[in-house]
Amino acid sequence: MNISEKARTIAAVQVIGRTSLRLSWSDETQVDLDLAAMLDDPALAGLRDEAEFASVAVGDWGHSLVWPSGIELGADTLWLETLSAKGTQDVRLFLEWRLRHGLSLTKAAEALGISRRMVAYYSNGEKQVPKAILLACRGWEVSQGTYQAA
Repeated sequence: MNISEKARTIAAVQVIGRTSLRLSWSDETQVDLDLAAMLDDPALAGLRDEAEFASVAVGDWGHSLVWPSGIELGADTLWLETLSAKGTQDVRLFLEWRLRHGLSLTKAAEALGISRRMVAYYSNGEKQVPKAILLACRGWEVSQGTYQAA
């Protein structure tokens, strides 16, 4: 993604449980996220300490969450978790595809043979991503030799 795209940032964070946060986004989206599964990652082991987890703050310019121990979670990762929590898995899959390949709105539109505007709608969750588009994303990966079966 590039700077000319709508920048969604974290506006506020509140601890609401042992592993749960309430995030408020700059576009007024609000969501409660349980990060318990993420805390299994060894890189985030420090957040298993209740006091450390509770000391979360919004990072510079709202692009991350930060903790005193130096642990940081980026807004892109947290936005993907927000999409899952909101039940918009199709948007999450589409954004993951774009992020994985570093595709701008224009490059994604060219890759899929659709308009840049539709890519923006899908990326922002303004329109549901059709199954055919998600299949086209997978097909594009195969044609580029970048598809890895799960």
